[in-house]
Amino acid sequence: MYTLIIHALLVVSFTLRVLARDDLLPSSRMAWFMVILTIPFAGTSLYFLFGEVDLGHRAKVLQKKIFTTIRQKAREAMGSADDLKALADPQFLPAFKYASSINSFFAVAGNKADLMPDAMTARARMIEDIDAANDTVHILCYIWLEDKTGTNMAHAVIRAAKRGITCRIMVDGLGSRAFVKSELWRQMDAAGVQLAVALPIDKPIRTILTSRLDLRNHRKITVVDGKIAYCGSQNCADPEFRPKAKYAPWIDIQLRLQGPVVAQLQLLFASDWMKERQTPIECFPLETEFYDNGFVSQAVGDGPTERMRAAPQMFSTLIDSAQNSLIITTPYFVPDATVIDALCSAAYRQVEVTVIVPRKNDSWVVASASKSFYRKLLQAGVKIYEFNDGLLHSKTLTIDGQAVFLGSSNLDIRSFDLNYENDVLIQDRTITAAVCARQSQYISRSTAVTLKEIAQWRLYQRIWYNVIATLGPIL
Repeated sequence: MYTLIIHALLVVSFTLRVLARDDLLPSSRMAWFMVILTIPFAGTSLYFLFGEVDLGHRAKVLQKKIFTTIRQKAREAMGSADDLKALADPQFLPAFKYASSINSFFAVAGNKADLMPDAMTARARMIEDIDAANDTVHILCYIWLEDKTGTNMAHAVIRAAKRGITCRIMVDGLGSRAFVKSELWRQMDAAGVQLAVALPIDKPIRTILTSRLDLRNHRKITVVDGKIAYCGSQNCADPEFRPKAKYAPWIDIQLRLQGPVVAQLQLLFASDWMKERQTPIECFPLETEFYDNGFVSQAVGDGPTERMRAAPQMFSTLIDSAQNSLIITTPYFVPDATVIDALCSAAYRQVEVTVIVPRKNDSWVVASASKSFYRKLLQAGVKIYEFNDGLLHSKTLTIDGQAVFLGSSNLDIRSFDLNYENDVLIQDRTITAAVCARQSQYISRSTAVTLKEIAQWRLYQRIWYNVIATLGPIL
């Protein structure tokens, strides 16, 4: 009897909390109602652990303070709203404008980039740049492993530190939890490398009580001397990715950037570093080179201390700007209704929309939830391809062969609501053509999904996919 009373009180209390929140979408609110009402005690426990996307009041105050400092002391590097109309093509002006509303970075001209041909070449080029560094090396990575890639990168940073280069390395507390306890980590520390752990999990009880364990820093930023930056999907790990070797190889994409946009990526790194270490903004070099005839670009940083719903609205704005073609690659495809409707709308207005995802996914939840969207998208005219040769980890969006959005963001709820992410928006035919060519390579190694195939799914499969998708907002 007492157990039933306690359960009823918990259900009522948490249900009222869900109803009182203004930041929840109806789909998320309904998903939590289902969990709280149908799973005795465990449902309310799950909401307590994972129901609220909040790092706490202190984190929000600190984030505001850091970006106030950045705007005061590094305004020139952030670009200007006054220059935006002159720089951006009218077609992409709404996307650049929306991106600037997230963390006040604006489009800057005079940039150039090289698309790395593969993961190993990208890592080798990065090590060359670190070995040639004259001032600073800054690396922020979600996953850093003790494999060949991780070891070579760590040794390159150690060599730089021993030459007197200021090296700052930050990794995510969960994604790199084994690495921060490794001998390589200790060797970097002994060599004088400044180390930091983003969102550490060494005090899990405190984290559970004040925040949630699955809020992560998923960013992947490398900046050398404040003049060269790498942005893309690649973690500091071999393509064979030992923790999940059966899904290998991981297929990534990486840009080597130069120009004013490097300073914006530097500021994103600085904002995260300043949360963990008391370091003045003046310690981060921002004097990048300007290249004549260089392209227009803008850094975009999103996370749980930024405005809610910023990421899906950013993607929807990008999708809405397409007039002829839109190609998306993402390993994790669990978008919300905003993005799904934008994709269908684009297809209905005769934009050629293509979505490429892995055929074999390392997350069974994502694999099931993704399939629940297939029928609606295909009926609207969206082309869906499943990549066969490993886990397609590349996160790209190209528009009309003229603009590209590329970085660490997936089209899923985690990237939308839970993770700190970094991307670049680029307006340039040449670099977009290179990314489009890479996307075409992915398609050539993929299998097209058809409505005929979906019609052959068994009833239990359809029910399963839809159940998982319904719970998607809380997974």
